[in-house]
Amino acid sequence: MGWVQRLKRVFSIDVERCDRCGGAARIIACVEDPEVIEKILRHLGLDGDSGVEAMACAPPAGVGLID
Repeated sequence: MGWVQRLKRVFSIDVERCDRCGGAARIIACVEDPEVIEKILRHLGLDGDSGVEAMACAPPAGVGLID
């Protein structure tokens, strides 16, 4: 099972559909290098110093992670 299917199954996230219009989306990149991820998050103001941790929440109810 690939990461796209895992996101869909565990978190009900469909990265292949546009949230706005419901149309097909395509993945153009997968960033895995921690340094690059940090740089992107810092540029977006989402680094550890911005209080993003306070925005974290539990998964949606009824996801069915535990039977």
